[in-house]
Parts: sequence; C-alpha cells; structure tokens
Amino acid sequence: MNVRVLVVDDEKPLREFVRRNLEVRGYKVLTASNGLEALALFNNENIQLVIMDIMMPHMDGLEATRRIRQESRVPIIILTAMGEEADKVRAFDLGADDYLTKPFGVGELLGRVKAVLRRADWSEPVPSGERIVRGEIEVEMERHRVIVRGKIVELTPIEFNLLVYLMKNAGKTLHHRAILQNVWGTEYGDEAEYLRVYVGKLRQKIENDPHNPQYLHTEHGIGYRFEG
Repeated sequence: MNVRVLVVDDEKPLREFVRRNLEVRGYKVLTASNGLEALALFNNENIQLVIMDIMMPHMDGLEATRRIRQESRVPIIILTAMGEEADKVRAFDLGADDYLTKPFGVGELLGRVKAVLRRADWSEPVPSGERIVRGEIEVEMERHRVIVRGKIVELTPIEFNLLVYLMKNAGKTLHHRAILQNVWGTEYGDEAEYLRVYVGKLRQKIENDPHNPQYLHTEHGIGYRFEG
C-alpha cells in the first residue's frame, strides 16, 4: 500500500496513536503539529489523505482545510471534540469530507480512512457511454461529468455520487440512512448533518434558486427526494 497520509494535531500522543495504527497497516504517514506545518508538507509531498485537528496554534485546521481545498480534492478527515457541532459544520462547508469525534478507537479510525479513500476513488469501471438525464441535468458516468443547463459543473466525488444516487432514484423519498449507507458507506447511518451540508452544496451548484429548489427536495424528518 502506497497511500500517503498527513496527520495534523498539536497533541503528540494522538499523532503517534494515529501514525502507529496506520503504518502497521501499510500506510505511509507524515505528521505535523499545526496548520502551517501541514501546508508546507502538503505542498511538497504527494499526500492522498489528510487527517486534521481543528484547534491548533499558529493556524487552525479550518483555515488549513480551506487552503488545501483551494488547490486539491484530496480527502480530508477532521478531528473534533465532543460538542463542537458548529466547527464540524463549518469544516464541511470548507470542504472536509468526514470527521472523527475524540476520543476514537482504532476500528473507527480505520473504518473512516477506508471509507473516504473508497469514495475518492473514481477508478471503478462503468458501462461505456452511460448517461443519466433528468430535466436540465445530464450526468456522463464514464467521464464523471455533470452538465447543468448546458454548462459543465464541477463536483467533488461525494457530491457526484450523491447526485447520481438521488437521480437514479428520482421520484422516490429516500431515508437519511439509506442515502448515507449507499453514498458514504455501510459504516454510516446517523450522520444526518452530512446530508444537510452536501445537499446544500448541490443546490448551490445545480438549482436556479437554491432556496426554492426544483430538483432536490427535503422531506422533513425523513430524507430527500429528487424530482426532474
């Protein structure tokens, strides 16, 4: 395994805990103690996954996430303390892909790492020329390209997979848990805040009026429905 992981946290015991448990499973791990160190390493190494704490000196994880996302789609897992819900949502808004709440165990760490790497891998074969068209939205599966009203729209891997799942089930009300397990993975099911953030991102990119959506509808207390 040649996946290079950057672990960023100002607490050395936690950095070492993550490093040891990833290295023993074949990952190549680099570490940093703050956002500035993380950016320096990220810009000079071929990093394929970032695991980043939020609260750090010199530059916090939110600012580092924002800067990384300006130039890369590399998966980012944010580390949060219990009760930091606002920071968690802010991290998603800035482009984080997932989070781990401290304290966490080895199983949860490895599960999240495998899940985000799997979602970021667009190498799975799809039938040549497969297309999905709903209303003014066209998805070219093989090229991972989305065209809305004649213009190409850039989506992250998660946004793309979420849109495809909703479009393939157009007209159906899909429960939060079903969406999470089909898009994020079977390890998920209770992270409804993921959906709120990512559906909001999709609305900004595909809807004429995100506040009065034509395609992505909320079924309160249940889930979401794609119409088109």
